[in-house]
Amino acid sequence: MDVEAKSLTVRAPVGSGESARLARRVRGTWGEAVVRRGEAVDPAEGELLGAWLDDEIVGVASYTVRGDECEVVAIEAYQQRHGIATALMDAIRARARTAGCRRLWLVSTNDNVPAIAFYQQWGMDLAAYRRDAVTDARRRLKPGIPELGHEDIPIRHELEFELDL
Repeated sequence: MDVEAKSLTVRAPVGSGESARLARRVRGTWGEAVVRRGEAVDPAEGELLGAWLDDEIVGVASYTVRGDECEVVAIEAYQQRHGIATALMDAIRARARTAGCRRLWLVSTNDNVPAIAFYQQWGMDLAAYRRDAVTDARRRLKPGIPELGHEDIPIRHELEFELDL
C-alpha cells in the first residue's frame, strides 16, 4: 500500500480569505488582546504566519517588527511534538534577520512550563522576569486571564525570552 507523505509548510497567508482564517485562529486561542509589558496588543494585528499540513492549519504565529527588534506576539501549535512550533519560530527568525533585526523576543507566563522549555531548547535566553506582572494585568487590563494555568500553576509572572540575531 502506498502512503502519501504530508508536508509541513510555514507561510504568510495568501489572500484576504486566508488572512481572516488565520486571524480567527489566533484570536480563538488568545482572544482580542495579548497582555505583556503592561499593555494589551491585538495578536491578529501583526504579521501572521500559518503552519500548514497540506490544506490543514496546524499552527499559527503573530509577530511584529519595530526598529531592529522582532516580537513574537503569539504562537500556537495545534499538534505537539511535530516540529510545528520550531518551524514557525524558524520562519520568524528568518524574516526578522531579513528585516535587519538584531533581537527576537517574546513574553510567556510562569505557568507555561512546556513553552519555557521549548524556547530555551530553541536557543532563547531568559532576559527578564517581571514579578506579579500578570496579576497586575489581570486587574488593570484583561480580567479574563485565568488564575491557574498549566498543571494548576498560579499564573502571576511574566518571563521575557530573547535571541540575539
